[in-house]
Amino acid sequence: MIQTTASKKGFSLVTAIIVIILMSSVSIFVMNLSSKMTRETTAQYQREQAMLYAKSYTEYAILAVMANDRSAAGQCLNEITGTIGGYSIDVQIAYIGDSTEIVNCSTQLDNTVVTPESPLSIMVDTYVSYKEPDHPDPTNAPDIVYHKRTLQKI
Repeated sequence: MIQTTASKKGFSLVTAIIVIILMSSVSIFVMNLSSKMTRETTAQYQREQAMLYAKSYTEYAILAVMANDRSAAGQCLNEITGTIGGYSIDVQIAYIGDSTEIVNCSTQLDNTVVTPESPLSIMVDTYVSYKEPDHPDPTNAPDIVYHKRTLQKI
């Protein structure tokens, strides 16, 4: 009888160790999966923010060009920059058209395909850059850049 009780205690100990190892493995798997999902959600959130900032700054650039007097020398709006939180925004504006309004603009595109009847248009390139938050060295993290190009008649 004594041997059976000892063997039952030994079997219970081995069973308990196996259950602890299995539960630990499952816990590690769940924590790893949770960590990956958190990183992916953060990356998706940052990309969505960059897209929204690009759209917003593109619309702002179009409104700014429409409100700007381009007839005087050096009055063309060519660039808009900004910083919001950890996002840096750079907007480049190029003018397209056979119009006397943009004769003095430095960022004219080649007018060989433009007719006198063509309206004035602008090409807006918006670049939104931000750092990866989970990079091991945040000061040396490479920039992630989202680019949006828009062609707009003025």
